[in-house]
Order: sequence, then C-alpha cells, then structure tokens
Amino acid sequence: MSKVLLFWSSGKDSAMAYQRLVAEGFSVAALITTTRPEGYVPFHEVPFSAVVDQARAIGLPLWRLPLPHPCPNTLYESLMGELFRQARQQGFTHVAFGDLFLTDIRAYRAQLVEKYDLTPLFPVWLETSEASPAYVRSVLQSGIRAIITAVDTSRLPADLVGEPYDEAFLERLPPDVDPAGEYGEFHTFVQEAPFFRFSVSLPPPLPHAG
Repeated sequence: MSKVLLFWSSGKDSAMAYQRLVAEGFSVAALITTTRPEGYVPFHEVPFSAVVDQARAIGLPLWRLPLPHPCPNTLYESLMGELFRQARQQGFTHVAFGDLFLTDIRAYRAQLVEKYDLTPLFPVWLETSEASPAYVRSVLQSGIRAIITAVDTSRLPADLVGEPYDEAFLERLPPDVDPAGEYGEFHTFVQEAPFFRFSVSLPPPLPHAG
C-alpha cells in the first residue's frame, strides 16, 4: 500500500497533484510545506496559518519544515534528508511534487528522495512547456479555485495580486509568460477545491507582490 507525502506550496499545482494522486489510487497521508523565518511560504507569500487551514479543509496532517535565511544548498539538503528519514521511519513510501516541466528541478528532487529509499512522484508532469495551455484548462475545469498571491514585477504588473486565477487573468498575460507560471512569473493560493471540506481565505491584508 502506498503512503504518500505531498509537498504542498498552497497553490494550484499542489492541489492538482493531490487530485491526480487520489484518482490514481495513491494514499496521500500528509502534506509538507516549507516556511521562511517570518512564517511565510517561500515564493507564494502565504502565511503558514493559511496553509494550516488548507490542510484542515482537506483533512490531512501538515508537516512544517522551517528554513533559515540564508539557507545554503548543503543545509537545505541536510534538512530535507532528516525529513525524508523521518518519513521513511513512519512508513511513507513515496514523496510527491507539483512540478510541471523543469527537468533539472525534477532530476534534483528525484535524486534527493531516492537517496532515502523513497519513490518520487510527479503527478502533474508535462513533457514540454507547450503542454501548459492544455494543463491550465484542466486546472480551471477541475473545480480548483485559486487567487494570485505574488508576481514577478519584472514580468507582470503588481495589481494582479489578489486576482482570481481564471480566464480573465490568463488573457492579461503577455505571450512570453507561461500560463501556469512555472518559471516563477506568479504564484497562487487555493481557496476552494472539490476535496476541500470548506473554503479557505487568506487573512487581510493580502500579502504583497514579490
């Protein structure tokens, strides 16, 4: 029997990964998220308390891995290694990620996970970036509802923060921006999903763009 630990960033791709894992018969037993010293999820600019609410909405335990700042790669790998050791001791067999098509990141994660006798899973993996538009349509059709929590202001206007991740948002994206935001152009927070027992809101004020 599979026992999966899912890396949960709070955004749409984590939610899609969960949905697909369950559909494929995997048993997702816990979520894991990382936080910066001030208590926010890196890149997504979401407070940890909101991720706790998401985990409650799903009905799963949430593991928290606080990361120091700065966090050199050697320290990151050491902290992750301890986490994976604990997961293995608790009977986890797989670790899942919401990565889409960045092959170097996938290879790095897989190598780190396999070192601890765990199997990596990439349930929303796309073979190429050209598959992003079709993937995005599947997100919008899935019942997952998310909002934009952060943008790369060198690529997108700051006033997109707080907007729903929907067709109107996608229409505002320049042609060179990936519609899934896989290059870090923007990040999202899921408020509703078919597997949420209740809707989740971010506490005001909405986190700043970053």
